[in-house]
Amino acid sequence: MPSSTNDNSGRTAGKGMLIFSLSIGLALLTIFFDDLLQERVNPNQNPASIELISGVREVKLKRNRQGHYIANGEINSIPVTFLVDTGATDVAIPENIANQAGLPKGEARQAATANGIVNVYSTKVASLTLGNISLYDIDASITPSMFNDTILLGMSALSEIDFSQVGASLTLKQTPN
Repeated sequence: MPSSTNDNSGRTAGKGMLIFSLSIGLALLTIFFDDLLQERVNPNQNPASIELISGVREVKLKRNRQGHYIANGEINSIPVTFLVDTGATDVAIPENIANQAGLPKGEARQAATANGIVNVYSTKVASLTLGNISLYDIDASITPSMFNDTILLGMSALSEIDFSQVGASLTLKQTPN
């Protein structure tokens, strides 16, 4: 009879170890595939930056699977995600990020967007950084109706730099003043 008790406790321990191993494996696969999915959505989590001998700063962005240029950067030293949008007049910032970055709400106005007319507040971004490109005193709009954490990098910032697209690559260049 003692061997029967040992068999049952061994089976219980074996099942426990199997469940533990499967749980660890599932957790590791989840972490791996989450990183893979993030890379597909935002292939520019650490944008490639160089500075040429002439002092020109250059950032190359890769297009994501949906055809958009999304990249990590900063506004007023707060980490953010940008979506390059040449159709946006200003840099459009969701209200929750504007609050984190300490941006004051200025004049209330209305803006025409792809989703219709929305209420926005004018503001100024003290510093905007994408790769090694830094811009200062950029006109922006705080947009309370934006519910995600992506900032539209509009023409108020893009007009300060040169940009060109070749294939699936967008190159941003900032020349020294």
